[in-house]
Amino acid sequence: MNNTPPGLRLLRPPTVIGQFHTLFFGSVRMFFLGVLGFAVYGNEALHFSCDPDRRELNLYCYNQFRPITPQVFWALQLVTVLVPGAVFHLYAACKNIDQEEILERPLYTVYYIISVLLRIILEVIAFWLQSHLFGFQVHPVFMCDASSLEKTFNVTRCMVPEHFEKTIFLSAMYTFTVITILLCVAEIFEILCRRLGYLNNQ
Repeated sequence: MNNTPPGLRLLRPPTVIGQFHTLFFGSVRMFFLGVLGFAVYGNEALHFSCDPDRRELNLYCYNQFRPITPQVFWALQLVTVLVPGAVFHLYAACKNIDQEEILERPLYTVYYIISVLLRIILEVIAFWLQSHLFGFQVHPVFMCDASSLEKTFNVTRCMVPEHFEKTIFLSAMYTFTVITILLCVAEIFEILCRRLGYLNNQ
């Protein structure tokens, strides 16, 4: 007999795919971003150089090249995507909802599906934003319009350090987003199938 309080049991998602998603999200994705992301992007601003190599020009062009740093963007993405699930689990803990009740009671099933749909929407928005901010490939040379900084600069060439590694990392982050979206879609199908199975057994 399981004596664990209902609110604590709900710390695990009610579906197998949801539990795998949590493992994938919490370990692989965060490890990849936290460890490898720092290694690839950690000193990018220091090694970003333009012609002529002047500090104020390098900083100006780097801010043009990176309106937001990738690490900050992906950290915000991870936190934002966690919010719908966290809100649902907080609601379930306050109401003492059992894991099985989510699948047995239509209202809780709908709430949970809405939280998964919100995760999908947030991931799609993040994918779109990432494609507009960073593109799909990091080029070795960035042409910077520095005319507003000093008219003699006009358009200057800037060298992007380790552009190939960044392209690989960028592709990996796109892949993680797509995998997460597919897992969320699969989780919705699992919830619906288990809900239908519960109704058929009644």
